[in-house]
Amino acid sequence: MGLILIIAIIVVLWVVLAQGNFFKNGLRKVARPEEDTPLEILKKRYARGEIDRADFESRRRDLIV
Repeated sequence: MGLILIIAIIVVLWVVLAQGNFFKNGLRKVARPEEDTPLEILKKRYARGEIDRADFESRRRDLIV
């Protein structure tokens, strides 16, 4: 009886910890872990200096509309 209780506690702890990691990462990261949205790609290109501010704003408006 004691062994079953210990196993049940371990299973409950494992489930709680697994759910915590799931919600911390978010549903988007679970569904598509390595894909960026077009807006994220645009932001990264602007941050790297590949495009200037005017180009960034123009492309951002195109994506949002």
